[in-house]
Order: sequence, then structure tokens, then C-alpha cells
Amino acid sequence: MGETVVTKIDKEERRTVEVREKHSNFVERSEPKESNMRLILIDRTESLRANFYPLAYSRPIWELRCGITSLAEKLVARLGLSDVACFVPDYMAAVYRQKTAWVVNDLSKLSGDDLILLDGRVKAEGLDKAVKGPSEIVLDGEGNVLYARIDRASAAKLPCDSIEAFVSSAAATLTKSQRILATWNYTWDLVLANPGQITKDFAIMGHDGIEGTVEQPNAVRGNRSDVFVARGALVHPMVVIDAEQGPVYLDEGVQVHPFTRIEGPCYIGKKSILLGAKCREGNSIGPMCRIGGEVEESIVQGYSNKYHDGFLGHAYVGEWVNLGALTTNSDLKNDYTTVSVMLDGKKSIDTGSTKVGSLIGDHTKTSVGVFLNTGAFVGAMAILMATGKPLPKHIPSFAWFVEGVVTKGFGRASVYQTARMAMSRRGCQWTDADQALWDAVFELTAPARNEAVRRGRIAMAK
Repeated sequence: MGETVVTKIDKEERRTVEVREKHSNFVERSEPKESNMRLILIDRTESLRANFYPLAYSRPIWELRCGITSLAEKLVARLGLSDVACFVPDYMAAVYRQKTAWVVNDLSKLSGDDLILLDGRVKAEGLDKAVKGPSEIVLDGEGNVLYARIDRASAAKLPCDSIEAFVSSAAATLTKSQRILATWNYTWDLVLANPGQITKDFAIMGHDGIEGTVEQPNAVRGNRSDVFVARGALVHPMVVIDAEQGPVYLDEGVQVHPFTRIEGPCYIGKKSILLGAKCREGNSIGPMCRIGGEVEESIVQGYSNKYHDGFLGHAYVGEWVNLGALTTNSDLKNDYTTVSVMLDGKKSIDTGSTKVGSLIGDHTKTSVGVFLNTGAFVGAMAILMATGKPLPKHIPSFAWFVEGVVTKGFGRASVYQTARMAMSRRGCQWTDADQALWDAVFELTAPARNEAVRRGRIAMAK
């Protein structure tokens, strides 16, 4: 029986700067923050948001993960601004206010200070530290505002009756910059960039060493400076941490059970548990997840379960998802051609990559033995039953896929009750604001669902 070894770092050696706010996990070494400037993040255009469905149904795009942190954390750290306000679709504003310290959808924040206006899709790496200067604006090829620096005097001249009027007027009147800013365009962009982003985030954050508990016997391969086990994390005996190809970051409260293998680059979020998992390279797992089986180059937003065996590869999984035992997705076509995804159930979009797995929305549940197709779109609040063969590439939100066809199942009340129970098991509460949000998503997704149900009824009649 192995001896328990607990490695501690003296108090003098502990980092003295820790940000304990909403976006607290990403601290970039930068110059002192600029004062009297406010960052305004915007995610309101449905045609752009649709490229990030089903994950963006219930959250702004900047809350999506890539690497160790969210896109928002990267943007805030890059610009060096602490005063942040944001504008999100009206239907999700109440829920987002419950989750963030930022001011949400408040038009008064568009005046009184110099502003940095930013589309949440912009990649942080292309931005410079926020500095004051003449007003300017950066547009994309379709005329959408990606970035604007607006001094106080110029902001006072812009209409503030809506955020859309404010942005439109800024685009029409401010000096246009020739800068080109890269953006995230689809959810699978985040998945494909995830391994490299973990490595970059690990280097920026500057954490390494063992602050938690690592019980022996264990094996660490590669450079030990590429491994960080945070305070409160517990690694059981008979675990392999392989940092030979990239860093491994185990956040606070993580538990790693025996016979787990973790290959870097990898990030495991706070209070998540790995249960004898084969955690291949390139994974970012959010907080409070239960992960077993084989997972490769995937992102799990948080609060989701893949407790049992089964393969998840090159996928993005939302929150409150439960993947039944042996649920497996394909992430590579037999002919090795590029993968296409149907975001709307009609038009296929070529991802340009040979490796794309599933996009799975919040609160979706799968039965034992579900097989998901390459590049599958699985909406939010869906119930999937196994058929013994790969499911269709597009399953609408709030759909029940039973006996090989899309049905309405037992309706919203049933899935809301399941959501309420699942959240309570993690100490979270289903609120009236949550229900209002999902009622809005139900209406937003009705056309695709109704069409799929109609086709299902025809198939059953035959």
C-alpha cells in the first residue's frame, strides 16, 4: 500500500495576488490598469450568434471556454480594464445578471467615460492593451462593428435609446481603422484551437507545482514544471499525469480517481472528478463535472456528467448534460474527408476539418448506448434514446428522439422538472428567470423542431 505524500508550498512562496471575482481564474502579467475607461462587451446579433448554437442559446458567446479560461476572461485580461458592462439578448439578461458582477443591458453605461466597445467574438490575442486616444472603429467584411474606441465627448453625441442605435451611429460617424481583427466564427473553432490555447493560458497564468495532495504511487511524465495541482485537489494512487506533450492544470477541489491517465495539454476545472478516465490530450473540463471513459480534445462547459465508458472526441458539451453509459460520438469520417455540420437542420457547413465531434446543448440527456454522428448538432433540453445506429446529424432543442424519430415527448414541463432536480443535486437553484429564458429558447427553436416532428409523424405513419 502506497505512502501518502502531501507537498506544500510555504506561505512566503504563495502568490500574493489572487482575483476572487467572477472572472478570477486568469491573471495576466500586464501594465497597471488604465483608469476612467469602460469596456462594453456586445453580443446581440442573432445571425452571428446562431453560429454558436446550441451552446449560445443560454449564454453570451464570451462565456464559452477555450483553453483554461473563458473568452471573456481573456478579453478582460488582455485589455487590462476592470470596469465592464455588457449587452446580451434581452431574453437571457435576467439569468446572466444572476451569474455575473457586470452591469447587464444598462444604457446609462454608454456615457460618462471613455469606452472600448467590443464584439465578444473577437480573439483576445489580436488586441492591444486599452489606451486612450482619438475615437476609431473597426468593422468586419460585412460591416459589423468588432471594436471601437470612443472618447467621452464622442460617446455623448451618439444616440442612447438602444444599444443597436448607439453602435449603428458609431459605425456611421467614427473614423474607420484599417486594422484587421480575427474572430471566432463557429463553436468548432474553439474546439480545434483548444489544445494550443491551454498551453498559452498555462504559460500566462504562471502556476506550476503541487499545492494539493498527490497520493503515491503515481507517475508524472514530462517536465514537472508543466504540471499544476491546485490547493484542495486530490490525486489518488495509480494515476498517470503525462505532461510530455503539454501542460496539465488541475484546479481547486479536483479529484482524480485511480487508473486515470491525463495527457497534456489539459485543464480540469474546480471540483470536477475524473473516474478512471482515459483523458486524452486537448481537453478543457469546466467546474463540477463527472468524467469517465475516453475523452479527447473536447470542451465541457461545466456541471455535466459523462460518468461511464464511451468516447467523446472533438466535442463541445454544455452545462447540465448527462451522457448515458456507452454514449459515443464519431469525430472522424470513414473516408477522411472534412466534416460538415447542420446548425439549422437544413444547410450543411463545411468545417474545413477532418476532426469534429458533437455540439451538445445544455440540459440534454442521452440514454445508454447512444451513437452520435460525426459533426452532430444536438440541441438543448433534448432527450435522446438509442437506436443501435448513429442518430441523425441534427436533433432540435426540446425534441425527444424516440424509436428513431423526433417527437415532442412529454413537453416542456417534464424537462424543466428534470432540470430543476439536476441543478439541485449540485446545490444550484432553478429560478423563474431560468424558466423564462428557456421559454424564449423554446419559441426561438420552434420552427426547426416542428418541421422535424412533422417528418417524424410521416415516417411513423408509413
